[in-house]
Amino acid sequence: QVQLVESGGGLVQAGGSLKLSCAASGRTFSGYAWFRQAPGKERELVAAIRSTGGRTNYADSVKDRFTISRDNAKNTVYLQMNSLKPEDTAVYLCAASSSPFTPDIYTHWGQGTQVTVSS
Repeated sequence: QVQLVESGGGLVQAGGSLKLSCAASGRTFSGYAWFRQAPGKERELVAAIRSTGGRTNYADSVKDRFTISRDNAKNTVYLQMNSLKPEDTAVYLCAASSSPFTPDIYTHWGQGTQVTVSS
């Protein structure tokens, strides 16, 4: 069974840090990403990483604050979030691509983990 399971969300004060994890099982993936969705807003891409080569990209709003990384041996991807702001409050979802040809098109999704940043 293919699964993506997120963990690490929670409540943190502004300026604090959290580290999210996404454990993949059932197969390997060519690319991973973290998206977020706040109430009343569209889902947005936060950060992405390719399994081969490790190329990353970030939303402008999180550059220099968030870092995406992966551990291919553990089939796990992480999102280190520093200097958190109240506007980072959202459900964070892990996504992964099953195609080696389109690592940036995500075919599998986790259920999400809530991140709440208090001011």
